[in-house]
Amino acid sequence: MTPSTFSREMPELRIVKAIARKELNAAVNSRWFWLWALAFAGLAALLTSVALPDSSVDGYVGFGRTAASLVSLVQIIVPIMGLTLGALSIAGQRETGALRFLLSHPITRTETFVGTYLGLAAALAVTTFGGFGLAGLVAIARGVPATTASFVWIAGLSWLLAIAMLGVGMLVSTVAKTSAAALGGAVFLWLILVFLGDLGLMGTAVATRMPVGVLFSAALLNPTEAFRLAALSSLAGSLDVLGPAGRFAVDQLGDSLLLVLALGLALWAVVPTTAAWLRFTGRSDI
Repeated sequence: MTPSTFSREMPELRIVKAIARKELNAAVNSRWFWLWALAFAGLAALLTSVALPDSSVDGYVGFGRTAASLVSLVQIIVPIMGLTLGALSIAGQRETGALRFLLSHPITRTETFVGTYLGLAAALAVTTFGGFGLAGLVAIARGVPATTASFVWIAGLSWLLAIAMLGVGMLVSTVAKTSAAALGGAVFLWLILVFLGDLGLMGTAVATRMPVGVLFSAALLNPTEAFRLAALSSLAGSLDVLGPAGRFAVDQLGDSLLLVLALGLALWAVVPTTAAWLRFTGRSDI
């Protein structure tokens, strides 16, 4: 392999940026993007607007209720945002012929994948931080007591959850034959992660008397649960909101808990995305 050949196999930043810009524009012009963006921002602002602005209430209680509501909102809406955008990315372009046209140019599959991922990740950042920004403005206007560091931490974790689900969605997109199948698979995974994962885990723990340590490990395998524990454990106050798995984790891990939970979410962001990239670059029929 000559040096020139090797250098061409390396992704060119100029090409990646161009594809990312194209994907960002396409996402912004998508009805799915605006559906989830408006739903998330509107509900986040609504939840913050109904919070108690009474400054005589302890800062954690006033903000804690708002934060817990925002965390629950993120658990429901953010995963479907990432899964939907990811699922329609490759499968949709392949179905319309846009992917074949793009790859007919001197562009590598890695450049195509990385540019697509970064563009969609930027779109999710706009949605996530925009929603939290609007909620923060409402909190200031209403005089709701809030801790800026905790607010920013939850917003950052929300985006991490979003790009984790984006990677899962793109993996589905490389497997599905049509955009409809990819979208159906994404919705199915969303139901498993958000509803069956939480309720099923709690039901199984009660029915089988699952040890608390095993319950915590199982929670880490669900990115939405890992997000919830990481977000709520950053707040001062009662640990009851964390549930038995969260209380066990605090007792066992102490100050290392947030790092472990954040690393767990980071792995969810890296592993499915890497698997999707390997499949996309290794299969000529995709």
